[in-house]
Amino acid sequence: MKALENCRWVPRWVAHLGCIKGCLTYLGIEISDAWLYGGTGHAFVLNLHDEVCPSGPTAWRTMKLFELGHNLGYEIEGFFGTKDQDDFAELQRRAWEHAKVAIDQERPCYGWELEIPEFYVVYGYDDVGYYFSGPGCDEGKGPKPWQELGDTGIGVVELYSVSPGDAADDVTTIKQALVFALEIAESPEAWISEHYKAGLQGYNNWIQALEEGKASDMGMRYNTGVWLECRQNASGFLDEAKARLPGRADALFDEAAAHYRVVAESLEKVAGVYPWEWKASDEDVLPVDDRSRAAVASLQAAKAAEASGLRALEKLLQAL
Repeated sequence: MKALENCRWVPRWVAHLGCIKGCLTYLGIEISDAWLYGGTGHAFVLNLHDEVCPSGPTAWRTMKLFELGHNLGYEIEGFFGTKDQDDFAELQRRAWEHAKVAIDQERPCYGWELEIPEFYVVYGYDDVGYYFSGPGCDEGKGPKPWQELGDTGIGVVELYSVSPGDAADDVTTIKQALVFALEIAESPEAWISEHYKAGLQGYNNWIQALEEGKASDMGMRYNTGVWLECRQNASGFLDEAKARLPGRADALFDEAAAHYRVVAESLEKVAGVYPWEWKASDEDVLPVDDRSRAAVASLQAAKAAEASGLRALEKLLQAL
């Protein structure tokens, strides 16, 4: 077995970034959560299925995260494909060879659905397959036979290596992140799939599903945890950006950060109504009752603050 010692994921609601964070920590690249979430734009993402399916946080085209990640001082390369491709077996083999070469060169990897449908750090391999760390197996697990990667109901192969890169200047990082934040809020078809909506329309999906009694129990709890974590890091990113650019647009950074703090506070109330429970099922839907009505009121407050936040981001981008 070949393994990278002390290379594990960092537990986060956004497992994708928890894996990248774990890889960066192994590489000795120090970066705050706020700068990682904000600089990749993920802090400003919100993607909701019209029945609040738990797939919302991962069921969007995330390649923009890789592009923006270059600004933060790391590079990602690897493989993405689907089970319905004619060359699926070859894709699996190439992903396997890529991971082995990367790990031999002390470059950590991460991939999709090594266990549950989430992202996992790949920190080692043997003759059978991958050793990995992530949701449900923080300390590590394996081997996962390499021929099984992507051979699931979802049927997606994702396997990437993470390497050090050259960071962009702070102005470039901040501006490109804000451009993406404003673009994805409009639910562009290039990034958002059918039955899902981003931004303010995403809140509409969320609110309507609760009002009509069709919101997934598990999805409600999971989406709340993910988007709360994102909005907490949105305000943190704006605070850090202000500190990195002193005197550049202090009041505008403060204004935007204040709105996203209200979003986070509102989503925290939703999390109080529907806290995460492992026993929650995607098969169960939440009834319309006092709890759902309380959650709707908090989501409406979050949506209003998000609308103000997006307007503040527009002004900030113009100033920069």
